[in-house]
Amino acid sequence: MDNAATTQVDQEVVKAMEQYFIKDYGNASSVHMMGREAKLAVEKARDVIAGSIGAKSDEIVFTSGGTESNNFALKGLFFANKANGKTHIITTKIEHDCILNSCKWLESQGAKVTYLNIDKEGFVNLEELKKSITPETLVVSIIQGNNEIGTLQDLEAIGKICREKGVYFHIDACQSYTKSYINVKRQNLDLVTMNSHKIHGPKGVGALYIRDGVKIEPFMHGGGHERGRRSGTENVPGIVGFAKAVKIASERDLKRITKMRDKIIEGILKIPNTRLNGSWQKRLANNINVSFNNIEGESIGGYLESYGILTSTGSACASHSLKRSHVLKALGLNDLEINSSIRITISKYTTEEEADLLLSVLPKIAEKLRRMSPFAN
Repeated sequence: MDNAATTQVDQEVVKAMEQYFIKDYGNASSVHMMGREAKLAVEKARDVIAGSIGAKSDEIVFTSGGTESNNFALKGLFFANKANGKTHIITTKIEHDCILNSCKWLESQGAKVTYLNIDKEGFVNLEELKKSITPETLVVSIIQGNNEIGTLQDLEAIGKICREKGVYFHIDACQSYTKSYINVKRQNLDLVTMNSHKIHGPKGVGALYIRDGVKIEPFMHGGGHERGRRSGTENVPGIVGFAKAVKIASERDLKRITKMRDKIIEGILKIPNTRLNGSWQKRLANNINVSFNNIEGESIGGYLESYGILTSTGSACASHSLKRSHVLKALGLNDLEINSSIRITISKYTTEEEADLLLSVLPKIAEKLRRMSPFAN
C-alpha cells in the first residue's frame, strides 16, 4: 500500500518489453535493420503517449523519468528565455522536491521564484496566482495531483489564467497521469511531466510534453537524440513498456480503486481523533493521507509492516530523512499532526482482503499506541 512510491509492473508490460532486450535490441539511432526496428517501436510508443493527452507525437520527448522531465522543463525554459528578461517562476509550496530544489538552484542563477500558498485542502488560490504574475513571469509550474495528499488542482482554471496572461503553464503529472483527465489543448498546457513506474510500467523512463513553439534549451547535450532535445541513447524496452502501461490503463480499474479508497478513508475516520489530509472530493483515486494527531506515523507504519502492510509517512523520495513534510506544513498542520501522519496508496492489484486487513488492524494499532503515547489525551 505504497503505490505512490512505485507500482508492480504489469505482466503485459513485461511481455511487451522482452523482445527489445533479446531480439530487437538495436540502438534506435542505428541505420541498419535492427536500428530501424527499434526506432519504429519508439515512434509507436511516442504516438501512444501523445494520443493519451491530446498532443502531437513530435511534442513528446522521452526522458529517464519524472525528476529529469521536471528539471528539463524549468531549467530549459529559464536558460532559453533569460536573455528576454523572463526570469520569474511561479510554483507552490507543495511541489515535489525535484521542482522545489530546481527552483532553489535557479534562484542562484538569477531566477526569481514565487511560492504560492495553498488552502487547508491543498488548493491553489486563483486570485493569488493572478496577482503573482508580472511582465517578467516565465512559467507557472504546478503539480496536478499531489504525491503526498492527493489533492487535484483545477487545471482548466489555472491554464486559462496562464494563457490570458501570456505565460507558460507546466504541470507535474507523475502521480496523476492516466488517473486524471489531461488534455493539453483544452487545459492550455505548455509542458507536461509524465513517468512510467507510477502506472505499472518500468522504472527509469518518463516523458516531457513540450508544446510546439515553446522556447526551451536542451537539458542533455550529446548526439542530438529526440530531435535534438534530449541526447542519450533511447531506453527502447523502457519506452515500449511505458506505452504498454498507458494502453492498458482502464477506467474500470480506476473506478474500483476509487471505491476502495473511499472505503478505506471511511473506515479510518471511524478511529477517534483522526483527520483526512487534502480534499476528499478532488483527490487522486489511489491516495489516502491521514493524521492520527497524537501518535507517531513512523510507529504506525512499523506496526503495520509487522502485518505485511507497507505504507509511507510521506513522500518516498524523502522518507529516509528526518525532515518534516513540507506539504503537510503548508496545509497548516502543527508538528504533532505532521509527525502522526501516514500515507496509504493503493493500486489495481490491491485486493478487498488487503483493504479489510488494514481496516481490522489499524484501529488496534492506534489504540495501543495512544495508550503508550505521552501526548495522548
